[in-house]
Amino acid sequence: MSKLFEPLTIKSVTFKNRIVVSPMCQYSSTDGFANDWHLVHLGSRAVGGAALVIQEATAVSPEGRITPEDLGLWKNEHITKLKSITSFIQAQGSLYGIQLAHAGRKASHAAPWKGGKQLALQEGGWQSFAPSAVSFVDGTVAPQALTEEGINQVIEDFKNATVRAVEVGYDVVEIHAAHGYLIHEFLSPLSNKRNDQFGGEFENRIRLLLHIVKNIREVWSHNKPLFVRISASDWAPGGWSIDESVMLAKILKQEGVDVIDCSSGGVVPHQKISLGPGYQVPFADRIKKEANVLTAAVGLITSVDQAEEILTSGNADLILMAREFLRDPYFPMHAAKHLGENMIWPVQYDRAK
Repeated sequence: MSKLFEPLTIKSVTFKNRIVVSPMCQYSSTDGFANDWHLVHLGSRAVGGAALVIQEATAVSPEGRITPEDLGLWKNEHITKLKSITSFIQAQGSLYGIQLAHAGRKASHAAPWKGGKQLALQEGGWQSFAPSAVSFVDGTVAPQALTEEGINQVIEDFKNATVRAVEVGYDVVEIHAAHGYLIHEFLSPLSNKRNDQFGGEFENRIRLLLHIVKNIREVWSHNKPLFVRISASDWAPGGWSIDESVMLAKILKQEGVDVIDCSSGGVVPHQKISLGPGYQVPFADRIKKEANVLTAAVGLITSVDQAEEILTSGNADLILMAREFLRDPYFPMHAAKHLGENMIWPVQYDRAK
């Protein structure tokens, strides 16, 4: 059997293959509510045979949204539609996950196809929050530095969203601690200028994430996987590094995190990323080997052979794909044919096999 189609069991959950739909913002929600676009977008990837479909970055509070059109899970009313999506995805034999997120200083922006600019209050925007009152882009309205009370509220928001995620019935929860959003802003010395227990030394900068992990683990079943997505490097001098990522991964494993989802960048606009096919795979490889934890590889992984090579080389345990799944919702079906695997298709499609 190919490595790409080898099952993987984490806790009580079995992934039927190693192909995962990475969280991808759709900017298609109103007041945080999912709708039929999300059902069709996410559901079609489950029909296509992905082992796990992870819902886009889902805000744990209204102010934690990147744009007014982000999905949310900050109130109970969001649950009903998400339950119907969950039921459909799981009926296709796929697992369903949610990425819980807070945008931090990158909040209150227009959707990309509306220009992506920071929204003023009169344009439907809101005050953003961050570890420090430092803008992502010079010349824009600075975020407010979170007070300790505000930090405690963020931790509670993640916990409450997880309680709702349990009600929805997700198989996996992923904490978004990457791409320059709030948790990553605390991790990186480029955005965290605090001088209290949440800033300065490594142990202080990881404190918010550890509190969130601990609080989520209080309400999320220990029999279900917990992922954390990190930016393994800031790609900028003086920023968060792969060395710190390895140290963090070791601690997260001790705290009950099962998979480190290894992305990178996003915290400063002057980052210098060395782009290329699989450019982030070395991060997943090093963290897997040095922290002895399961890792997911993501980033410009576009072909079946490339994905298979990452797994057979032992660089990672799961393959997360984003843009390739936008181009081809049925990538797993095509991959199975390419590798000579007899993948089960939906009975409605079987005559085209």
